[in-house]
Amino acid sequence: MLCLAMVAGLCAGCATNQPGTLKDKNTLPSGADTPQPTLSGEDGPSSSDMPIDKSIQLPAKLKMSADGQPSLTVYVEKEKRSESMPLEKYLEGVLAGEMKNDWPLEALKAQAILARTFVLKFVEEKKSKYPDADISTDIEEAQAYDASGVNDRIRQAVNETKGQVLSAQGTLPFGWFHAHSGGMTAKAKEGLEYEKAEPPYTKIVEGKESSKAPKDVAAWTVTFSAAEVMRAAAKVGAKGDALESIQIGQKGESGRATTLIINGNSVPAASFRIALGSTKMKSTLLEEVKLNGSQVTMKGKGYGHGVGMSQWGAYGLAEQGEKAEKIVTYFFQGVSVVRLW
Repeated sequence: MLCLAMVAGLCAGCATNQPGTLKDKNTLPSGADTPQPTLSGEDGPSSSDMPIDKSIQLPAKLKMSADGQPSLTVYVEKEKRSESMPLEKYLEGVLAGEMKNDWPLEALKAQAILARTFVLKFVEEKKSKYPDADISTDIEEAQAYDASGVNDRIRQAVNETKGQVLSAQGTLPFGWFHAHSGGMTAKAKEGLEYEKAEPPYTKIVEGKESSKAPKDVAAWTVTFSAAEVMRAAAKVGAKGDALESIQIGQKGESGRATTLIINGNSVPAASFRIALGSTKMKSTLLEEVKLNGSQVTMKGKGYGHGVGMSQWGAYGLAEQGEKAEKIVTYFFQGVSVVRLW
C-alpha cells in the first residue's frame, strides 16, 4: 500500500497544486441525513478585537520577535537557500499558492486560518527534510507556495486574520481542506485512510460549493488504459499481469469508495487514486467504473480527498455573505477560531 502518512497527517489539505492531495488553482451520495449546521450572517470579531488565547502553546523551537510574533526559517526551494521570515510573511506566499488571489476575501481569510494552523502543526510535530529549516516551500513536504501571486487581496486576508488558527478544545487540529467535495464532505478514515482513531472534529456535511466551480470539477469522466490501471493497482496490492476486472468495492458514509475490487483483490481506494494520478482520478466519490476492452472509464464527482473545508464551498459561502470564521468552522465540529498573537 502506498504510504499516506503525509496526506493523512500533516498534509492538511493541500488543495490546489499537489498530486495526491489536489493542487490545481485553475480548477479550483449518502450521508444526506447528517444534521447540517446553520450559518448566520453575523460578523465575527476582527483579529485585533479577538483576545489572545493562551490555551495553545506555540512550538518551543519557533523564534519570537520583540512584538510577540513568530518567525520561521524557510527553505525556499526555487532559490535553493534558507531564509528567516515572519510567519505571517511566509503565509502570504502559502495563501497565494493554495487559492487564487482574486477569490472572495472571506474565502481567502478562511483559507489563511487553516494554512496558519497547518504551519504551526507542522513545526510542532514534524522536522523539515532541509537542514536547519523549520519548513519549506517544497510542495511534497508542506503547502503550496507562490510569492509571485501575492497581491493586496492576499495581504489583506492574512493581515485581517493575523494570529488566528483553528482550535479543537485547546489543541491544534489537522486543518484538512480540498478543492470540491462533490456535494458532501468526508471523515478522515474514509477520505484519507487515516489510520488513527477518527478525530472528533471531522464531520460529513453538505459542501455548499459555488455554481461557478468548473464543470469538470463538480463532475468528471476520465479514461485510463488497462495497463495504467494495473501498474497503479500493483502498487497497492492487487495481483495479476493483466486487468481482468475492476469494480467499486465498499463505500463510506459520504458515498466515497473506500475500496476497489481489482482482479478479485480488494485495494484501498485513496491509495489507488494517488498511484493512478490524483489530478486525473480527481476523487474517490465514484459513480461508475467500467472496463471496456483495454480501457477503464471512471465517472465521479468532486476534486480532492473530501475531508475538511471545501475550497469551492468556502467560495460559495462567501458569495452568500458568510464571514471567514463561520466558513471555516462550518466544515469542522467542536472547533473555534482563536488568536495566538
